[in-house]
Amino acid sequence: MNFDRKDLSNRDLLDLYKKLLKPRMIEEKMLILLRQGKVSKWFSGIGQEAISVGITSVLDKDEYILPMHRNLGVFTTREIPLHRLFSQWQGKKTGFTKGRDRSFHFGTQEYNIIGMISHLGPQMGVADGIALANKLKNNGKVTAVFTGEGATSEGDFHEALNIASVWDLPVLFVIENNGYGLSTPTNEQYRCENLADKGVGYGMESHIVDGNNILEVYNLVSQLKASMIENPRPVLLEFKTFRMRGHEEASGTKYVPQDLMDMWAEKDPISNFKEYLLRTYVINEEDDELIKSKIKTEIDEHWALTQLEPDVVADLQEELDDMYMSYTHEAFEPSEEKENIRVIDAISNGLRQSMEKHENLVIMGQDIAEYGGAFKITDGFVDAFGKERVRNTPICESAVVSAANGLSINGYKAVVEMQFADFVSTGFNPIVNLLAKQHYRWNEKADVVVRMPCGGGTQAGPFHSQTNEAWFTKTPGLKVVYPAFPYDAKGLLNTAINDPNPVMFFEHKQLYRSVYQDVPKEYYTIPLGKAALLKEGSAVTIISFGAGVHWALETLTNNPDISADLIDLRSLQPLDWDTIYTSVKKTNRVIILQEDSLFGSVGSDISAMIMENCFEYLDAPVKRVASIESAIPFVKALEDQYLPKIRFEVELKSLLEY
Repeated sequence: MNFDRKDLSNRDLLDLYKKLLKPRMIEEKMLILLRQGKVSKWFSGIGQEAISVGITSVLDKDEYILPMHRNLGVFTTREIPLHRLFSQWQGKKTGFTKGRDRSFHFGTQEYNIIGMISHLGPQMGVADGIALANKLKNNGKVTAVFTGEGATSEGDFHEALNIASVWDLPVLFVIENNGYGLSTPTNEQYRCENLADKGVGYGMESHIVDGNNILEVYNLVSQLKASMIENPRPVLLEFKTFRMRGHEEASGTKYVPQDLMDMWAEKDPISNFKEYLLRTYVINEEDDELIKSKIKTEIDEHWALTQLEPDVVADLQEELDDMYMSYTHEAFEPSEEKENIRVIDAISNGLRQSMEKHENLVIMGQDIAEYGGAFKITDGFVDAFGKERVRNTPICESAVVSAANGLSINGYKAVVEMQFADFVSTGFNPIVNLLAKQHYRWNEKADVVVRMPCGGGTQAGPFHSQTNEAWFTKTPGLKVVYPAFPYDAKGLLNTAINDPNPVMFFEHKQLYRSVYQDVPKEYYTIPLGKAALLKEGSAVTIISFGAGVHWALETLTNNPDISADLIDLRSLQPLDWDTIYTSVKKTNRVIILQEDSLFGSVGSDISAMIMENCFEYLDAPVKRVASIESAIPFVKALEDQYLPKIRFEVELKSLLEY
């Protein structure tokens, strides 16, 4: 193996050697502990240390790195105290996730490391968002994100590279090509000769690097970083290396030909670098033994600290509280001056005033810039706020949501517009696995609002008409808002943007231009989790949200003899149980009207909770009215049959007669 030290001093070389040794010696310790049953699972990076150590040694400590399972060298080079790493792996409280997640599935703002989730691809989109924030700050910082050759087959990989290229984001995309995805060899994963070739398709500079040569890694990344500061852009790096142990220890390596193992053993990054240092008189054998002795002592002392730490004790309230970042509603009272506007105008107005209030707010979505969005909600925003903050995106919902999360991690707020709520399915993974779980896992906010134009009644068919709020009310960690009126839409959107937690904000398309209301001109907020009691009566409680509220109002207008409480939920998570239970205990009858189909829906859960908590107050079974159990059709006659509006009056009168 040829080493080119360039202008590195002996001290620099020795420093790199120590940084290489530490993760290797920790791993060797963990493998012993694993055999002793003192560690439950281990993902080995033995043989790949030069990549993690080389890259991390080049980047400044305030530059973000997004590593994976086999990048222990990132964590040790950033000088995280070893006992905290050990406590993380052992599920102790002084780790980084309070025992809630394992191994390297964590992040830490203290060390500017953002850990992966098991769905590997999304972290590359997160790196895009972090790099975008750096670019907006104009701070000259570079972001590095790791992936293996296996995850290059994921859509998130391609989406993230495309966004980074289109936006000229200073990201180092690091592929550790270690030969196997668990047991699947590279020749069964892709057909191009080198993964670096994929950069060509995205107009991206790419390099193939000997991932076992610490100086080749260090020198190239040093050159690239200096160049990327002057000329911000993404760079794709394919590091040729090998996984010397199993995907994780239990899987073994029997599927790997022995001659291949032998070949790569000869390319070991540490033994070869040691031989170079001995040969060039940077160290001698005595120096080497002293270095190893000091590292061993550090490892043993920190392992002992972890063993002294008590096991985590379950605290139910803490578990529930940590799903969301604590947020106290900041009340901005509505002004006296009002204007009669539509739902769509109120949302646009709220977005505009939030952009004025929060200089760190970025809006992203398809066609939202000069075109103003599919529904023209952001029309004129580019002129007001510039294309840096009002960003057209490629059609890649997953990477855009991940990038929004990266913006949040690096000090920004983000609003993502789904062109239609239906399209969120292609961005589902980062919403439910990154945004929703992030605060619970490692105490980090996910300051993202996802706007969701939804709903039927416009004959738009099965891919532009869904109202899919139940996909998200089921997921702890998300907040879900669904206004029915202009006043609520503006005030709740402002609050959703202020809230540091992820919010799914549903906007019914049919209400956009059909519902008018007097709305305060100035900025104001409405707290989440507070329902609106639109009508008061004594015979029945009607619970609804979105378009269903207007169907219920129309029914009551046509039947003035029906005395009903009409509750507009407005917020589905959190949900205003006090208002619901108070009304039910007064009227003793309940009907729930929703546009979504029935099974597994919000209405079904509300019904179950009423039965559990108000059973003795009920004079009749809780009635649910919803769309039929089918996809939403296109033709008007079929759509009318699908939607519950035509059935609601009959069901309401039936309940009253019970």
